[in-house]
Amino acid sequence: MTESAIRIDLWLWHARFFKSRTLAVKAIKGSRFRINRRIVSKPSQVVRPGDVLTFPRSQNVRVIEVTAIAERRGSASEAQMLYRDLETADEK
Repeated sequence: MTESAIRIDLWLWHARFFKSRTLAVKAIKGSRFRINRRIVSKPSQVVRPGDVLTFPRSQNVRVIEVTAIAERRGSASEAQMLYRDLETADEK
């Protein structure tokens, strides 16, 4: 976890929000993904720790903060360390 920026499609796959990078790319191109409240439609857009992502997932809208960048796709427990769910934090 040493890089300071990564493509959004790759980060979403590493964080296990999508089963493949292809699905992440399709979702980014076909939905209203936001990075720090700015709409993005290119999977090549980079994210960094501290960025806030807002995107539709199933029937919900996810709002998460990127906390780390991974070099590879790890286990589910490793993936959970890459972000902080802001919706859950607000509800508590």
